Amino acid sequence: MTDAREILTWETFGLAGRELAHQIAADGYRPDLIVSVARGGVFVAGLLAYALDCKNMHMVNVEFYTGVGTTLEMPVMLAPVPDVVDFSNKRVLIADDVADSGKTLKLIHDFCRDTVAEVRSAVIYQKPSSSVRCEYVWRHTDQWINFPWSDQPPVVDRAGQVRDA
Repeated sequence: MTDAREILTWETFGLAGRELAHQIAADGYRPDLIVSVARGGVFVAGLLAYALDCKNMHMVNVEFYTGVGTTLEMPVMLAPVPDVVDFSNKRVLIADDVADSGKTLKLIHDFCRDTVAEVRSAVIYQKPSSSVRCEYVWRHTDQWINFPWSDQPPVVDRAGQVRDA
């Protein structure tokens, strides 16, 4: 990974999401439900759900990144974990912002694989280091990505104190 960064703006994100939705639709895939990977995947999933007219969405909370380029050894699903029976015989689309190592996407894919009719993944960015090859990708990059939703520090610190503007 280099010091160069991929910068995604809100405007470009909107275009990227629409292009991703067109890829999915042109492929003939019609998901019955979209699983968003919290937190960055929530934005992607919402955009895809509207663009693909899919009203059934679930969110999976996963802890993996602990900082820029630092992770836990393995991703961990946090409560509340969806009831996999809700996915039974459904065409599922997993939506996330980036497939970096691929470990988070693999965790969710494996979680629902034996229950669903079919599972596919869609991401804005995929890195060459990803162990998962997503079916739908907007761009490939090996750079760190500044997403518009995480480009600024939180308004509150870990103790809940409001930071200066």
